[in-house]
Amino acid sequence: MIASRARLRYSRQIGKLIGFRLPEGAFHGATLEALLSVPYDSFDRSTREQIVAFIKSFLSCKCQENPFCGCPERKFVKEIIELRESGLDHIQISQYLRDEFGIEIYPADILSYLEESVHLLEAIQDIADQFHVPRMQELVELHIRAIEKGTPVISES
Repeated sequence: MIASRARLRYSRQIGKLIGFRLPEGAFHGATLEALLSVPYDSFDRSTREQIVAFIKSFLSCKCQENPFCGCPERKFVKEIIELRESGLDHIQISQYLRDEFGIEIYPADILSYLEESVHLLEAIQDIADQFHVPRMQELVELHIRAIEKGTPVISES
C-alpha cells in the first residue's frame, strides 16, 4: 500500500526527543504513537504546524484502536486520490504532502499508486457490468476519468 512508502521528514527529531530511534514510515505504529505523545513546543513553528496538520488529517477518528485501526492509512490514500481529482499531478501531490504534513514520498510511487487505482476501478467496473449495476459503472467511470485526467468528479445526477 502507498502508505507504507510515506516517510516523516521530522522522525529523527521526534526520536531524539523521546529517546529512541523511530522507524521512518509515517504510518508505522511506533511513529503514530510518538506523534500523539511528543511535546510539540520543542519544534519550530513550521514543524509544529505540520505535526498538528498530520494529526488532524490522519489520526482523528473515534476508533477504540486508534491509531492502529487502519484509519490513518485509509485517510492518507483518500487524500492522494482527492488531490489527484482536484487537478494536481503526482509531482505536485508529493510536494503538497511534504509542505503540508512533512510527509516525504517519491512522485513515482504516487504515480504507480494512481495507475494501480485505475486498474482496480476498471475491475470494479467490470464486476458492476456483470451484475448489471449501471449506477456503479457510471460512478466508477467518473472516478477513472478524474484520476486519469486530474479533473474533479462531476456526477450527472
